[in-house]
Amino acid sequence: MEGSCSNSGPGHATPLEAMFGPREALLYVTCIYSGTGRQKPDYLATVDVDPNSPTYSKVIHRLPMPYIGDELHHSGWNACSSCHDDPSATRRFLVLPSLVSGRIYAVDTKDPKAPSLHKVVEPAEIVEKTGLAYPHTSHCLASGDVMVSCLGDTDGKAEGSGFLLLDSQFNVKGRWEKPGHNPLFGYDYWYQPRHKTMISSSWGAPLAFTKGFDLQHVSDGLYGRHLFVYSWPDGELKQTLDLGNTGLLPLEIRFLHDPSKDTGYVGCALTSNMVRFFKNPDDSWSHEVAITVKPLKVKHWILPEMPGLITDFLISLDDRFLYFVNWLHGDVRQYNIEDPKNPKLTGQVWLGGLIQKGSKVLAEAEDGSTFQFDIPEVQGKRLRGGPQMIQLSLDGKRLYVTNSLFSVWDRQFYPELMEKGSHMLQIDVDTEKGGLKLNPNFFVDFEAEPDGPSLAHEMRYPGGDCTSDIWI
Repeated sequence: MEGSCSNSGPGHATPLEAMFGPREALLYVTCIYSGTGRQKPDYLATVDVDPNSPTYSKVIHRLPMPYIGDELHHSGWNACSSCHDDPSATRRFLVLPSLVSGRIYAVDTKDPKAPSLHKVVEPAEIVEKTGLAYPHTSHCLASGDVMVSCLGDTDGKAEGSGFLLLDSQFNVKGRWEKPGHNPLFGYDYWYQPRHKTMISSSWGAPLAFTKGFDLQHVSDGLYGRHLFVYSWPDGELKQTLDLGNTGLLPLEIRFLHDPSKDTGYVGCALTSNMVRFFKNPDDSWSHEVAITVKPLKVKHWILPEMPGLITDFLISLDDRFLYFVNWLHGDVRQYNIEDPKNPKLTGQVWLGGLIQKGSKVLAEAEDGSTFQFDIPEVQGKRLRGGPQMIQLSLDGKRLYVTNSLFSVWDRQFYPELMEKGSHMLQIDVDTEKGGLKLNPNFFVDFEAEPDGPSLAHEMRYPGGDCTSDIWI
C-alpha cells in the first residue's frame, strides 16, 4: 500500500511541514437542500476566505448536483498526504458521497474557484457490485484507491454496512473488508498505517436515523456504541471495543496525526464523552473516557436533561490541541492534549445552541435558579442553530464552523434552520496559551442563497486539511 517513490506527490511529507503550508484562500462547503422542502439540488459552494480579497467571506461559485434529494455528506480527496511519495498522484478530485440517495460524485477542482462535475457513481452500480448503500465518509488511500464508509444496505439495515472501494478513475472495485468482517454499524474511520490498523465508529441504522432521532431507538439497539479495529490494509476485523453506556453514538474518530503514535479519540455524541483509544503492549486496543461534558438540567425541552451532543471534533496538525462542538449546548471547546491521557480545557466560545438568551429552554443550576447563555450577534445577525462541523487552518490559527448536522435532525432540533438556512463563522485561535475568539469580520450567511436558504455542512480546503490528510 505504501508508495516507494522519492519524488513529491500531493500534500506534505509530515504533519508539521503541513503547518507551514500556504494560508487557505478558498473553502469548499457542501450545501444541502435535501430535506428542507425546497426542490433544488444540493451544491458545492466555493467560499472566499482570503481577508485581502474584495469577496472575502462570500460565496463566489456554486456547483449544483444533477439530481434532487442527495444529502451530500462527508467529502474527501482522491489523493492526499498518504500519496505524498507518488509523483504521479495529484489532489484534484473531491469525492462527495450522498448519504440519502447513495450517489457518489467526483468533482474536478482544476479551476479551484470554479469546480466542475467530473463523474457520477450511480447507487445501482454500487448496490449491484457490493450491496452497500448510505455512503458517508471518504478517504484517499496510498494505493490510489478511494475508500468510502457505507452505513447500511438498501433496506436501511445496519447489518449491511461496510467499506466501498473506488479505483483512481472512480470505478467501483468492491468492498474493502474481508467477507464476513463488516462492522455492526458504520460511520467514520481513520487508519494509521505504521501500526497496521484502521478503526471505525458507529452511528446507527439508516432506517432509524433517517426518520429523526428517537431515544427509544437507542434502547431498541438501532444505534451503536462500538469501535471496530481492523488490520490495515487487508481488512480483517481483529477486535470490537464495546464503549458501553459511556460511549453511545460514537461518531467522528481521529488518530493523532503523528504516524508513529498509537492513540486517538472518538467523540461519543449522545453521552457527550470524548473517549481515548490506545494500543496495549500485546497489540490489543483499549479505551478510556478522556473528557466528559455533563448534561444540563433543563426546563421546557423534550427531556429533563440535555446532552451537549458532541457531533464533530478535530486535532491540530501538531497534535497539541483538540477541538470539539456541543451542537445542542452551543459551545466550541479547545483542549490541550500534549498529555493525551489528561486533556486540559484552554478555550471555549458560545455560538448558538438551544439554551441561548431568547430561547424558551432554560438551564437549571444546582440551587434551582435558571440561566441561559449570552450569544453574540455577528454583523447584526442573531446566530441560529448550534455549532456542528469544524475545520482548522493548517497553521492552527483559524477555526471555521458551520451548523447543519443532517437535514432531518436539523428540522427536529433547530427548525429555524429550515426557514433561514445556515451560516459559517470563523474563530481566531490562540495557539500559544490557548483560547478562542469569534472573528466579527467573517460571516457567510446561507439564508441569502439564490435558490433559497440552504444547510451548510462540511468544509474542505483545496490544499488539504486536518481531517483529510493521513500520513504514512
